[in-house]
Amino acid sequence: MHSLCMLSMSAVNALKEGNQKRHVEGAFLFAVLLHFKHIYLYVAPAYGVYLLRSYCFTAVKPDGSVRWNSFSFVRVTSLGLVVFLVTALSLGPFLALNQLPQIFSRLFPFKRGLCHAYWAPNFWALYNVLDKVLSVIGLQLKLLDPSKIPKASMTSGLVQEFQHVVLPSVTPLATFVCTLMAVLPSVFCLWFKPQGPRGFLRCLILCALSSFLFGWHVHEKAILLAILPLSLLSVEKADDASIFLILTTTGHFSLFPLLFTAPELPIKILLMLLFTIYSISSLKTLFRKEKPLFNWMETFYLLGLGPLEICCEFLFPFTSWKLKYPFIPLLLTSVYCAVGITYSWLKLYVSVLTGPPVGKTKKK
Repeated sequence: MHSLCMLSMSAVNALKEGNQKRHVEGAFLFAVLLHFKHIYLYVAPAYGVYLLRSYCFTAVKPDGSVRWNSFSFVRVTSLGLVVFLVTALSLGPFLALNQLPQIFSRLFPFKRGLCHAYWAPNFWALYNVLDKVLSVIGLQLKLLDPSKIPKASMTSGLVQEFQHVVLPSVTPLATFVCTLMAVLPSVFCLWFKPQGPRGFLRCLILCALSSFLFGWHVHEKAILLAILPLSLLSVEKADDASIFLILTTTGHFSLFPLLFTAPELPIKILLMLLFTIYSISSLKTLFRKEKPLFNWMETFYLLGLGPLEICCEFLFPFTSWKLKYPFIPLLLTSVYCAVGITYSWLKLYVSVLTGPPVGKTKKK
């Protein structure tokens, strides 16, 4: 799936004269990708806005804004037709058998609860922990009635619906609004302050990260939707390299709970170390003439992953808490990694919002 996504991004970014037809190819590949894995809806806003601006409008003004009279109905129709045909081919049989409601109920599991069984390291992990801390403090101060606190816990590692104790409970609509508000600034920048193909990639990454941070029932593996395209930007600028290293290190570490058997332990640690060390050394060499890739705070945070892994994998199993609080390693991993991923999202957003617009050439 990820290779198909890379092919689609490559086709969409073909801006050289004579390659306009590759925009249709990119739209086709993304439509196919979307019907293979619906999670790529996360990045659909970036594709839609970028294709509309760079393909459906055939000319721009000297200041970089589009010429409204250059809108091509032929091109927008060709894009719509490609998407429609792929959708019809994919969903047509289910529509004929009256199975679409069942398909959509499986694709959008609103009854499975806010968080997945293994917490994704996103904003809601931090929100859940804050609610847990406040509930404990409330019980200690006798501000809460113990009989009114639900026995089912967000930290049980089970897929379930859950009502928060102190903070407002989160609904699917609330997560949609939060995601929309997080995505909109990057989409507006892509339209009003174009930065060329790199701007498209940054918008795509921000759409993926925003959906990961604020979406409903997010799978922890969805962090790869942001890590892979960010790797393409990491060799362009030192700031992007820094964001990539922080995001990829915390993102990959957050997947460790999925590989929980003893034989997998040395494999996942070794692969993580090899990839991380190689990535950091290579990018440091590439940007050796520029400022350091990490400040002291970022360095301290990344080094903290080592003690966290030792505590979760080697010390905690031998404590008396293992039977009573088996969720603690998962909770610590999710919350710690959520801090790094949120920081990467904010840092990338700052670079997008403060970056100068580029790409003022007139298209024919």
